[in-house]
Order: sequence, then C-alpha cells, then structure tokens
Amino acid sequence: SKQYTEGRPSYPAELFQFIASKTPDHDLVWDVGTGSGQAAKPVSAKIYKNVIATDTSPKQLEFAIKLPNIRYQLTPPTMSITELEQNVATQSSVALHWFDLPQFYKQVKWVLKKPNGVIAAWTYTMPGINESVGAVFKPFDTVDCEPFWEPQRKLVDNKYMSIDFPFEPVDGVDNTGPFDQFVLEKVMDLDDYFTFIRSCSGYQTAKDKGVELLTDNVMDNFKVAWNEDGQSQKVARFPIYLRIAKAGN
Repeated sequence: SKQYTEGRPSYPAELFQFIASKTPDHDLVWDVGTGSGQAAKPVSAKIYKNVIATDTSPKQLEFAIKLPNIRYQLTPPTMSITELEQNVATQSSVALHWFDLPQFYKQVKWVLKKPNGVIAAWTYTMPGINESVGAVFKPFDTVDCEPFWEPQRKLVDNKYMSIDFPFEPVDGVDNTGPFDQFVLEKVMDLDDYFTFIRSCSGYQTAKDKGVELLTDNVMDNFKVAWNEDGQSQKVARFPIYLRIAKAGN
C-alpha cells in the first residue's frame, strides 16, 4: 500500500473542476474505493466541503492523505442500506468515484435519489513515456503480465467504453462518455517507473504466486530503452477516461 501511494500519479485539477461544474451542490462527495486518497485530497481541499472516502482495504487507508474535512471509512465490499446510512450518508446529492459492483449501482441510485445527484467514474491507462520505452513495455504488459491481470482490467483496457453505466447524460453533454480530454502527468526516473509497475495489481498477483515479473533481463531492457535519449527523468502521461451521468431524480 505504501508502494501504491508512492508510485501512483496525482489527478489533474481540470478533471475535478469539470465534474464539479456538473454538480450544483458542493456540500458532500463520496469517494468510493478511495485507496490512498488520490481523489479525496483535491476534491476536499478546493471543491467540496466534506468528503466521505471509503475503501475495503485497511492497508490503503493507513497511508491515505489526512485532511480535516475528509472522513475515511473502512467498509465491506457490499453494504445494506442500513450500513450505507451508517457508513456514508442518508439519501442526498453526492458525486462519487467509481466502484464496480452490480449491487453498488443500486446503492448509488438510492444515495443519489434527490435531484442533482451525479455519478462520475474514471480510469487512467498505462503511462506513455516514449517509443523506446513503449516498445519494451508492450510485450511486458500484454505477454508477461497478462496471466496475472484480473478480468476487471479489461474495462480499463477498453477505456470504460464497455462498462455498464445505466444513467442519463448530465446537462451540457450528449452522452455519458467516456470523455478523454483529461491527462495526468508525473515526472519519473527509472526507479519511479519500476515503483509504478510494482504497484500494479498484475505484478502484485504474480508476486503472491512466487513469480517475479521484473527479472534482471526485463529490467536491463527497460534500462537500455530509458537511457537511450540521455535524459534520466521523463514525463509520463496517463490518459484519463471519464464517464459521468445523472444518477437520480
């Protein structure tokens, strides 16, 4: 979890400003699957008055960013309506970070029953560095890591186009997305890049099964590609894909 916190980039302010522009009320946001609080911090610090940030992992929450108006809550993967009221909120207007469970959508519609409730779901794909690093990363990702990715990873690979999103478009847009006008950037050296790879679920699953995906040979190939241009630090660009919609009436 500490590695995840260190290895993951921060979201751009433009993403949250766009979401906030579609939510007339800025009193409360529910950040579902908050992890280490990557989304909770920017939305609480500048946009929403209160943030309820939930996750099923106590290790992730241990390293979450602490601010006065963020309340972190450990929750089970599924919750009853009573538990939802206790852990999150009563029926109200909230925006939220995506967490994919069929039961979750039922709860989202319940929580966002009042007007102006908005659900926002976003993901970012693997970072683009340059052609040389990309040529090494592609077979590493699609061949070496492939047996260890969870099925849900396909939703990310498909840029959320195939995600079930049974809601109505927000005002000012023709559909629910995915919209791709956002990108997050992180300056990385090679060690940072390896830290990011080690934070990925596929790598962690392989590690748990006794398989080291970053072998000496693989790391050497990355080193050669990384150092080809003589620049030790590079800007990694992570494309973001957003689905956003009205969740209740």
